[in-house]
Amino acid sequence: MNKYLRALLASIVFVVALLVIYYIHMRNFRVNVVFYATILDAVIAAVLVIGAFATCGWFREFTGLEVAQLVLIWLLGGYAFAISVPTVIDRSLSFYILEKLEQRGGGIREDAFRQVFTEEYVREHHLVEVRLTEQLQSGTIVIQDGCVKLTPWGVRLATFSRFYRKNLLPTHRLLMGQYTDALTDPFRNSVMATDYRCH
Repeated sequence: MNKYLRALLASIVFVVALLVIYYIHMRNFRVNVVFYATILDAVIAAVLVIGAFATCGWFREFTGLEVAQLVLIWLLGGYAFAISVPTVIDRSLSFYILEKLEQRGGGIREDAFRQVFTEEYVREHHLVEVRLTEQLQSGTIVIQDGCVKLTPWGVRLATFSRFYRKNLLPTHRLLMGQYTDALTDPFRNSVMATDYRCH
């Protein structure tokens, strides 16, 4: 059997292992952040599969570089899975809209969507709790005496994202039939209803 076929078969085993490990992890263990947990699942699957195949001599025709490249491809595939499937479904407002439409019998009045988002989405998806937990786990914020504060890492990420948003996001983006640059500076007309800053 040539080594390309061996690499393909080992990759199929990796995908199956990743999906099994992911399912067991998500159903039976504590998860702090879905994205990070899925990345960990990919690493575990890669280690198990490479270990099992290496033990039985499956990669004897491969150079060390080729095995390393194969593992890197698996890890990139695991990353793509983590960010494209569980993270998107867990975080996506677009999927929420589809699920909410289905829950409400297939249709919701367009003028009710602001109410749906502010009164249902935030509560049903525990949006504040989930996002604060993710930021705490990422080390971008700390909570001290009831005040949420940026860490130095958080400041750097916020600075980068604001720069990217202002300079590299589309300035002619379609929003409900009109092209606009509104999302390149969403704070342009921001009004603080009450002073909620920490003093």
